[in-house]
Amino acid sequence: MSAGEESVAVYDAAGSVVGSATRRRMRAEGLWHAASAVLLLSPDRNSIYVHRRTDTKDVYPGMHDCAAGGVVAAGEDPDVTAVRELAEELGVRDVPVRYLFRSTYEQGTVRYHGFLYEALWDGPIVHQPEEVAEGWWMPLGELRERLNDPGWPFVPDGRQFAEEWFARS
Repeated sequence: MSAGEESVAVYDAAGSVVGSATRRRMRAEGLWHAASAVLLLSPDRNSIYVHRRTDTKDVYPGMHDCAAGGVVAAGEDPDVTAVRELAEELGVRDVPVRYLFRSTYEQGTVRYHGFLYEALWDGPIVHQPEEVAEGWWMPLGELRERLNDPGWPFVPDGRQFAEEWFARS
C-alpha cells in the first residue's frame, strides 16, 4: 500500500475522532486529523535533537524540525503514534515518552490536532533514510534563536509547537 492509501483518523474541529480517510483524501480535502510529535531531549534537558527532512518528503521537504512525528493512523491512539514515530524516524525505542500538551495547527488546508510529547535520550540515533536527511543535537538557547529567524527553513507547524513549548516551560 502506498503512503497515500494508508488510512488515517479523521477528527472534527473540536478534537473528536469522527471517522477515517486515506491520507491522500485527507490532504486533498483539508480534513481535520491528528498528529503526534516527540521532542527528543538530552537527559540534562539542555539540548534537543534537530533534523533536516529529506528533499523527497511530501510535506515541507528539506526543512528542519525538532520533533519526530506523524499522522495518527485510523484506530490508533496518539500515544501509540508518538512511540511508533520516534522509533521509525530516529530509531529510539524502549524509552519513556511523556505527554506534554495538545494544540491545534491551521494553515491553509492543513488543519490538525497536535499531540506533543517529550523523551530523554543519550543513546544512538538511527535515521529513517526516507524521512531524515541529517540530524544533530542543538542547545535549547540556539533553537530559540533560530526559531526567531523567519528565514531559517523550519517546518511551520513544528515552529508553532516549539514556540508554544518554550512559552509553557
